[in-house]
Amino acid sequence: MTADPLSAVFAALADPTRRAILARLASGDATVNELATPFPISVQAISRHLSVLERAGLIVRTREAQWRRCRLDPAPLRTLAEWVDQYHRLWNDRYDTLDDYLRDLKETRHEQAP
Repeated sequence: MTADPLSAVFAALADPTRRAILARLASGDATVNELATPFPISVQAISRHLSVLERAGLIVRTREAQWRRCRLDPAPLRTLAEWVDQYHRLWNDRYDTLDDYLRDLKETRHEQAP
């Protein structure tokens, strides 16, 4: 993994093919050939995508005889979710504050109306 794991995860998830590969792996382990089947690109291109996912820590590749299997490693996704969640909480708090302010403003205007 890189020195900045979160950046590596974001970079890996930036590509729709890699996101589709992760979605497939969420349902279970798969070989490289199985992962390549739905895509109109070469197995070599899929291998390059898998390398990016592996460097980001999102997948683990193993070798069983002549087969290379891939499995999802959800730990980096948990880290990403925790990072996003802190901003989700922040913005919810800010929206609540704005809602309170607007309610107070409306009440003040209503009280001042002739």
